[in-house]
Order: sequence, then C-alpha cells, then structure tokens
Amino acid sequence: MNVTFVGIGAIGLPMALQVKNAGHSVTGVDLSSVARKIAQTTGLSAVDAYDAAPAAEVVVAMVATPAQLAALIDGVGQAVAGQYWVIMSTVGPASVREQGERLRRAGARVVDAPVTGGVARAQTGQLVIFAAGDKDDIGAVRPVLDAMGSVRITGDNLGDGQSIKVVNQHLCSVHIVAAAEALNLARLLGLEPATVLELIEKGAAGSWMLSDRGPRMLAGTDVSVTSAINIFVKDSDLVAAAAEGCGAEIPMLAVANARYHQAADTGLGTRDDSRVIETWS
Repeated sequence: MNVTFVGIGAIGLPMALQVKNAGHSVTGVDLSSVARKIAQTTGLSAVDAYDAAPAAEVVVAMVATPAQLAALIDGVGQAVAGQYWVIMSTVGPASVREQGERLRRAGARVVDAPVTGGVARAQTGQLVIFAAGDKDDIGAVRPVLDAMGSVRITGDNLGDGQSIKVVNQHLCSVHIVAAAEALNLARLLGLEPATVLELIEKGAAGSWMLSDRGPRMLAGTDVSVTSAINIFVKDSDLVAAAAEGCGAEIPMLAVANARYHQAADTGLGTRDDSRVIETWS
C-alpha cells in the first residue's frame, strides 16, 4: 500500500519504518527539518508537507497534540477523498470525533487507532493498537496496522479507541510519578535507589513503568529522551478533561498531572518524562 506517515518523531519514525519494512511504500511528513534528516538517514523518504508526498491510499497521523491534528486537517481540504486516515496520535475522544467527522465529510474513511508501548515497542513492531471505527475500514488498513503491532478492536465508533487510551494514560501518568516518589523515598531512607529498584521491580510492587523509567530516573537529567515531560503534560491534561466531561473522580491523576506541570514549569518540558523525579529534592 502507498502510505503517507505524518509525524516522524521519536515514536513516529520507528512506526513508519516498521510499515516500510513490511513492504509498503512509505513517505514521512514532518515540519521539523531535523526529523526529516534523521528519517532520510534510515532510508525513509521524508517531506515537509502532506501535499508534497505522493498520492496515498492510507494516511497515518502521528502528530503530538489535538491542535496539530486540527492544523493538519485544515490544510488537506478535499484531497483526502477516497483515502483511509488512521489517527494514531493521543488526542482524546473529543478531538478524534471532531476531526474524524471533518475528514469523513471530505470523503475520507477514518480509523481511530491510538497506540501504547512507547519507543521501545515501536522499534520492534510490538505496539498495542486500540483500533475503533467501521469494521470494514479497520480491515482495509490492517496490513499497515499489523506491521506496527498487535491490533485490539475496541469499538465501532470514533473515540472508542481514544477513550481506552485515556484510561491507559491515566495509569501511565500515575505509575511514572509513583515510581519517582518511591525511588526518592528510598534515597531519603538512606538506601541506594538502584539497589532498591533491582530488589523490588520483579515483585508485587513492580510495574512496567517502574522497570522502564526507573533506570532512567537514576541516570540523570541528560538521559536520552524517549518520551518528553511535555507529552505527559498533554496526556494527563487530556485524561483530566475526559474525566471532567464524564464526572469521574481522579484524585491520583490530579497529583500526577500537577507533578508534570511542575516539571515543565521548571524547564524540564523537553527532557525525558523520567525527569519528573526532579520535582522531588
């Protein structure tokens, strides 16, 4: 299939490469010249605008925010007619419904398919994909989705996938902050945090986020960025907005959300999300 992949940053690029390696023709699109140059070093063709890419059967949107998704769709007009659009960004149910409806009115078929698993699983094609929408539309884009990970059908309506991703990001947000708090507690108890991490991560107190983020929390501010603080500011804000919309109480998410905002406000927004630990002193 001919695929245009919009958003080839830290997680988008390895996803696009998995699609390319599965035999599809893929062109990356990104406003960042740095992202395009990195993509080109991997052999992935990259351009700076949707309309600069060859005509595509499938367009994957992996932009960072609801505003970026809206801006992307602002610029495509009627050119989307006959295309399948797969929205894989974490933008929340309200955004995917609004922008999906705009695409449908312009003649596109739309699949809501956010992912979880982070950069590590994107690099191995082992993401979990929460796919929602018309079953025939999902079936049509399965060759592209299957290249990136395991597809879980989550519902018939746009927003069903994003709603599950909201629940997912609630837990991820809280788990990262909980890991940081616990490792800081270990330090203040006079223990060696690295030793504590090794002892507890495989037991009942362990979590995927503790094992994945814990070592990076102990590595220092300049650890490589796989997911920035600003991403969890955005994602935890989306969770808070969705919870407010349905009247859910989320006190633990509120605490985590405040920590991400605190980290961003102190200049850590572009650092790895593990650096939320620096909000403890």
